Amino acid sequence: MGTIRNYPTPEGAVLQKDFQIRVRAAGQAEWQAVSCYQVKVDMHEVRCASMAYFDFSQEAEVEITCPALFFIYQVDVRPLSAGIKAEYDSKKIRLHLDRPVKLSIEVNRERFHNLHLIAGRIREDRPEPESGNTIFLPGDLKKVSVHRTEDLVRQLERIPEGRCVYFGPGLHYLEECAMRIPSDTEVYLEGGAVLVGTFIISHRENIRIHGRGCLYLANFERFGGLNAIRISHGRNVRIEGIHLINPPHYSVYIGGSEKIEIEDITAFSCEGWSDGVDIMSSTDITVKDCFLRTSDDCVAIYGRRWDYNADSRNITVSSCCLWADVAHPTVIGTHGDYEHDGNVLEDIRFEDLDILEHREHQDGYLGCMAINAGDKNTVRNVVYEDIRIEPFQRGKLLDIQVKRNPDYNPVPGGGIAHIRFKNITYTGCGEVKSCIRGYDAEHIVSDVTIENLSIRGKKAESLAEAGIETGPFAKEIRLLS
Repeated sequence: MGTIRNYPTPEGAVLQKDFQIRVRAAGQAEWQAVSCYQVKVDMHEVRCASMAYFDFSQEAEVEITCPALFFIYQVDVRPLSAGIKAEYDSKKIRLHLDRPVKLSIEVNRERFHNLHLIAGRIREDRPEPESGNTIFLPGDLKKVSVHRTEDLVRQLERIPEGRCVYFGPGLHYLEECAMRIPSDTEVYLEGGAVLVGTFIISHRENIRIHGRGCLYLANFERFGGLNAIRISHGRNVRIEGIHLINPPHYSVYIGGSEKIEIEDITAFSCEGWSDGVDIMSSTDITVKDCFLRTSDDCVAIYGRRWDYNADSRNITVSSCCLWADVAHPTVIGTHGDYEHDGNVLEDIRFEDLDILEHREHQDGYLGCMAINAGDKNTVRNVVYEDIRIEPFQRGKLLDIQVKRNPDYNPVPGGGIAHIRFKNITYTGCGEVKSCIRGYDAEHIVSDVTIENLSIRGKKAESLAEAGIETGPFAKEIRLLS
C-alpha cells in the first residue's frame, strides 16, 4: 500500500488560491488537502503562479479544482516527456502518478497562472531532532519564530562533530536576513518550514542543506542583491530537496568553489538578474533533477566574475526542467579574465533536459543552448545530449558565437572548440534561426558536431534544413542525421 507524506502550512505563509488540491495513495479512500504557495514569475509582467508539494511512495491520485474558472476546456501537463495525461471535466482535473515528478499543470493554455506540482519521493534521511548534536528549532504553525543568527552559529561551533540545525514546520525569520553556515554542518528544513532569509557559505566546507521546506525571499527588493543560497569559495557542499521562492538575485550562487552538488531543488524568480544556478570559476559541479523557472538564465557557467578568477570545468547538468521566462535556459562563456588571458571553460555536459520555455525579446540573449564566449574565454569540450525542447515564445535552438557583447565584454572571447549536440528534439515553430560563428580569424569556432536533430518530428538532413546559419570564422561544422 502506498503512502502520502503531506506537510503542514504555517499561518503567515503566502498562499495562492487559484487551485484546490487533494491527494491520496492509490486505492485508498481518504483524501488530504495540499496547500498552494504563491510563486511570482516573469519580470516583464509579474504574475502570481502556484506551487504545491508533497511526497509519496508507490502510486498517488491527485485531484485539482479551479474555483475561479467557469469551465475547464484544456489541460496541458508538462514536461511532455513525463507522459502524464490528465483526465478532466468542466470543473475538475485528475492525475495518476506512479513515480516522483515535477510538473507544470496549465489550464486553458495559461502558462503564467499555472500550477507547479512537485510530487517527490519519501525521504528517510531526516536528522534526529532530539540528538545532542542538533539545535532543534521546532517552529510554530500559529506564530512567527525569529532567530538570532550569531547565537545559532556560536551554538553550532560549540558542537565538536556531527552538528546540525533543524528548522521544524513554521514560519521562521533570520535576524539580519542571513545565516553564515560554519564548516562541517548539516542544515535541515523540514517540510512545512518556511524560512525567510538566505544561507551563505563562505570559505567553508563539508556542508549539507536539505529537507522539503522553503526559503522565501519574495519580500526583498531587487537591488538588495540577496541570493537564496550563496556558496563562495566553498568545498564539499550539497543542496538537496528544498524550494527556493523568489530571491531577488540568484537562486544558487556558486563562485570559486569545488565539489558542489545541487539536486532535487525547485526555484522560482521574477526579477532582472534572478538567474537560477550560476557557476563562476568553479570545478566539479553537478546540478541534477531540478525544476528552475527563472527571469534570467536558468543555468549559467562563467569564468572570472567579481572576486573569483579561475577556470570552470567538470560540470554536469542533468535530468532538469528549465523554464526561462527571460534570457537563456543554458548559457556558457560570457564573463572571464579579460585583463589577462581569459579563462578556460571545459568538460561541461548537459544531458536529459526538458526545456519548457525560452522567451527573450533582445536578439543578443537568444539560445536554448548558448555558448557566447567573451572576455578572452576559451570554451571547449561541451556536450548537449538528449535535450527535449518544447514550443517556446521567442528564441533560438542554439547560439554558438565568439562575441563581444558591448554590455558585458570589453574584449571578445578567445575561441570555441569541440562541441557536440546529440539527440536534440524541438516540437515548436517560429524559432529565430540558430547560428554558429566566430569573431575574426584569430577567434574562431571549430569542430562542432550535431547528430540526430529533430525539428517538428522530422530529422534535419542539412544545416539549412535545421535553420542553422554558419557565419564567418567557423569551420568543421557537421550535421549527422
